[in-house]
Amino acid sequence: MRKVKSDQAIGMVLGHDVTRIVPGQFKGAVFKKGHVIQEEDIPPLLDAGNEYIYVFELAPGEVHEDEAGLRLAQAVAGLGIGWEPPEEGKVPLQARHRGVVRIDVPRVTQINSLGDIIIATLHDHTSCRQGETVAATRVIPLTIAEERLQAVEDIGRGGSVIDVLPYCLHQVGVVVTGSEVYSGRIQDAFDEMLGGKIATYGCTVVGKLLAPDDPAEIAAALRQVKGQGAEVIITTGGLSIDPGDVTRMGIAEAGAEIISYGAPVLPGSMFLYALLDGVPVLGLPACVYHDAVTIFDLIFPRVLAGEAITREAIIHLGHGGLCLRCEVCRFPVCPFGKG
Repeated sequence: MRKVKSDQAIGMVLGHDVTRIVPGQFKGAVFKKGHVIQEEDIPPLLDAGNEYIYVFELAPGEVHEDEAGLRLAQAVAGLGIGWEPPEEGKVPLQARHRGVVRIDVPRVTQINSLGDIIIATLHDHTSCRQGETVAATRVIPLTIAEERLQAVEDIGRGGSVIDVLPYCLHQVGVVVTGSEVYSGRIQDAFDEMLGGKIATYGCTVVGKLLAPDDPAEIAAALRQVKGQGAEVIITTGGLSIDPGDVTRMGIAEAGAEIISYGAPVLPGSMFLYALLDGVPVLGLPACVYHDAVTIFDLIFPRVLAGEAITREAIIHLGHGGLCLRCEVCRFPVCPFGKG
């Protein structure tokens, strides 16, 4: 480190914390070690009794933590990602819009394995709000070698490391199955239990039909709501092994390709996922009517963000797929769906 006059230190890197004491009022750091001195910093430095300060001198090929943090953020940020100015070397990455966070986990691990560089993220497939912090990055030392940053930038050139996929599907069709509901013996509870959740994602229900336990009637209802412009179709009921539960047969009769029936998620094990001429069909089991959080909350946002849901993706939900049914539900800030 080198001792210089404060008023000659503009652009230099402070080598120590600068503490200011106002008797009876304040004691604390005015500037922290690593701060890059700006012209407006000179009066506070002098007010704190620092006519001279010690500064770091960057060796050739070294980068200060603030510049390094920004370069890391730029290297890993993809679709829908912005960032804040560095604070003590840490750079928060934030969502520019609502959507689903996608993390390239192997490449995050690769970057974190380089040493002296960290990226911390939310879990892959987390739903997020606009402005929410989804990741943060920094270097561990005050300075870092240029070639280490270039290694991260090379990894980032292979494609986005962190994205926020926006919700791109907004028109929802609904088919409530069950002769007991169709006949009026049991009141339809779809709007009460799921209508609010659907609306929170900015979706509109463009068509809703009731169908009896008849595969042909269910198939006709599915085709009808699809014809009304549904980009996503939700069915409820009739997915267990009871003789009268024929919703799966109706979905198949409509011409849909069933991608997966059954999921390693509790609640939600009887979940069905299909495609009807490219339109996602979510067959929801009865748990959605009595559990606050189910497989619906894990899959629906991903569908809205345009993800092609595969059988393998549903199988992977098993790790973290057990809801603990906590007395006070804090989902999504909990382990459910975070495999």
